[in-house]
Amino acid sequence: MLRQPAVAGSFYQGAPDSLRKQIQSLIISVNERRAAIGIMTPHAGLMYSGSVAGAVYSNILLPETFVLIGPNHTGLGAPISLMCQGEWETPLGTVQIDEPLAASILSKSPRMREDPRAHLREHSLEVQLPFIQHFMENFKIVPIQMLDTRLDTCLEVGRAVADAVKTRAQSPGHEGAGTANRKVLIVASSDMSHYELAASAKEKDFLAINNILNLDPRGLYQTVKIYGITMCGCGPTVAMLTASKLLGATRAELIKYANSGEVSGDYEHVVGYAGIVVM
Repeated sequence: MLRQPAVAGSFYQGAPDSLRKQIQSLIISVNERRAAIGIMTPHAGLMYSGSVAGAVYSNILLPETFVLIGPNHTGLGAPISLMCQGEWETPLGTVQIDEPLAASILSKSPRMREDPRAHLREHSLEVQLPFIQHFMENFKIVPIQMLDTRLDTCLEVGRAVADAVKTRAQSPGHEGAGTANRKVLIVASSDMSHYELAASAKEKDFLAINNILNLDPRGLYQTVKIYGITMCGCGPTVAMLTASKLLGATRAELIKYANSGEVSGDYEHVVGYAGIVVM
């Protein structure tokens, strides 16, 4: 199955040359890229959140496969939906799904289902691809959409991803468990607070961000619930943190924080964006 772009021309430029120029304008120069196990990066229209996403992707070494975990905004498909076969298309080309890794992840969690419906109109993973395509021609993805974001489910998704990554690293033809972190990157797609005063959004967002920086998935989940933080990708981020810790992560770094008011000029109804690298 070829999953065609759902938000090309709206969330990002729809023509190849225009999209390349747009992505190039959002990439930054860094002295040294770092090896990451996981990242959290936003998924709004690139004119609003692209500078944050661009800073994150500019700062990391990019691996062979990306496990992309995002919130299901459309409500379509199974509660936890994997697309296990086929390709995804953007104006910059097609990307293959890592079918063996997807099948392995699916086998390790009874809550997951192979269901492409959740992916057909969802934007949260699609907007990650042009950044990766800017830097790489050949890579694969495992797309996971989360509608069920109960804590137990988030933790189970994270454990399933980590177990599958470890299993592949230990299989014949791979270099061993110690290389797992360089072969797969776990991407949590999330925006932060939605439609609040900029100062209020920043205050709430940093309560959540501090839990991410402390590698505390349960603390993140509880903080978001207690303070009513409208972080749409909290569940995917809990899953990413869980998997990253199981794969050996010991620290995290905030790369950039911004809000939509910096582009729109409206600081009374902002959406917050944070880019974090987990190492």
